[in-house]
Parts: sequence; structure tokens; C-alpha cells
Amino acid sequence: MKKQETFTDIEYSFRKKKTKREEFLEIMDEIIPWDEWVGVIEPYYPKGKRGRPPMGIEKMLRMYLLQIWFNLSDPATEDAIYDSYATRKFTGINFMTEAVPNETTLCKFRHLLEANGLNKLFFDAINHVMVQTGHMVDATIINAPSSTKNAEKARDPEMRQTKKGNEWKFGMKCHIGVDAGSGLVHTMTVTAANEHDITQTVNLLREDDGVVYGDSGYLGVQKRLEIASNEHFSGIDFRINRRPSSLPRVSDNAIDWERYIENRKSAVRCKVEHAFRIIKCQFGYRKTVYRGLRKNENRLYAMFACANLYALAMAGRKLSVT
Repeated sequence: MKKQETFTDIEYSFRKKKTKREEFLEIMDEIIPWDEWVGVIEPYYPKGKRGRPPMGIEKMLRMYLLQIWFNLSDPATEDAIYDSYATRKFTGINFMTEAVPNETTLCKFRHLLEANGLNKLFFDAINHVMVQTGHMVDATIINAPSSTKNAEKARDPEMRQTKKGNEWKFGMKCHIGVDAGSGLVHTMTVTAANEHDITQTVNLLREDDGVVYGDSGYLGVQKRLEIASNEHFSGIDFRINRRPSSLPRVSDNAIDWERYIENRKSAVRCKVEHAFRIIKCQFGYRKTVYRGLRKNENRLYAMFACANLYALAMAGRKLSVT
């Protein structure tokens, strides 16, 4: 998208400091393959043969990405563009010649992406260029509102309750498969929170995976019927962390090889947490924003696609510094 410089842009160019939001948006503006993603949406987008001409696809896509990166509602996204120079600059909207797409337009665009599963296409397009060097699996719980103070007087029927440690949680669970070399997410599934991690393992594996790392929640995964009966998966070397309570005690003078091996497994497996950190801390997605698993799954596909690109951008910056 070609952006015409305005008097506001010239004025802001004399600032002594950029905000973190503006720096983040500049990184994402550079790394996202805009032409490719616009091409994915174009066949499903209204052609404007009747009624008002539709808003530009890239403009709507940029507005939608702002929404998921900063965890905003439809009205709050519209307000953020009016309120913030960084977000206005990212969308390329010139207030002298055009208006910000309103919340209803954004809502319809989001529904178009959801109805056609386009966010998964963004996610899959990035994974086609991923080098396969091993595999890690993990899952995290994403809380859902447990209040019944709503029109239905009920909690989300697709969410479930589960106990983690000594705390009860209500919501859904996000399961991911991560490339061991790059730390990028290549597969994802979403279930209710009470679904055990191990049940989704078969959906996260790739046929040419040779080694898979996981925490103690995946102990015994190689014995499951869907793994043991599969020609490709049965030959995988599953390096699963043992529970600390199962490790034998050793004397103070002896080398604790058992714990050393577990520590090495954890050192590889910890990369899987980086993707969850970007989703929960960078993008603020600690609680579901929609009812039902499908809508939240669609949002997560877009978020993990962006998280992969952001991780690549950060890795490139570190390499350029060193």
C-alpha cells in the first residue's frame, strides 16, 4: 500500500523518540507478506457491483490485525485509529480524503474471514517455507468468562472446567506443534480445557518427524493406538520429560545423570513456551474474546501466523546486531 505523506507525518518525524507501539507496527509492516494475504482474501471479497464500493482489502486487513495484536473490540479498534498516530499511520488512512472504516464494517470483514477459514490459509502459507529439524508439543489453557450474567444466563457451552495444580480453570485449551530448530508453530488444534494434552498429539505430528519433545503430560504417548498403529509415527523417538517425583535420589558425591538428561530435554523443549509468550504477553490474549471454539480458533490461527513472523523479525534483528 502506497502511503502519501501528510503534514502530520512531517511534524511527527521530528520527534526524539518512537513509542513501543510504533516500533512494533513498523516491524510487522515490513515482515507481513501483504500482497500474498490480500490475494488469499480477494476471491471471497465483495466486488462492489452493487451498492457502495467496498473498502480496500489491505486497509481492512490492517485494521483487523490491529484488533488482534492489541486485543481490541470492534468499536475500540475504530477509536484507536482516530486516537493514535501510530495506528493511523499503519493503516495508511488520510483523514483529509477518507474516513476510518466503522465498527460494523470491521465486524463484517472478520465474519468473512471466519466463514471461509482464511486465517488458517495465512498460517499454512507461512509453514510451507519452514525447515523441519525436530518437533515439540505443548498446550496452554486460555480462560473464558465464567460469569452467567448474560442474555442466555449461562456459561459458554463449548468451554469446560479443569484443574491445574490447585486452581480450577474454565475455558479452552490450545495445543501446538513447534519446530525444534526455529521455534515456529507449524500445527495447532483447539479443544475444551478438560481435554488431555496427549489426545491431540497425533494431530500435531508431521510424517517425517524423527524426534519429538514434550513435558510429563505426554508420558506414554508412544503406546497410544493412533501412534503405535501408524507407520510413520510409530518410529518417532519421543523424548518426554519424566516427573520429578519419579527420579531416584543420589548421594551428594555422585553425578546425577538422570536429572542432567531431564535438564537437557527441558532446554530443547522450552522453545515451545516462546510462542505462548508472544500470544499471551505481546498480544494480550489471556482470555477468550468470543463464544465457541471455532471463532477463537480462527483468531488463534491469525495470531500464531503473526507470532511466527514476529519471531523471525526478532531473530533477524539479533543476527544483524551480532
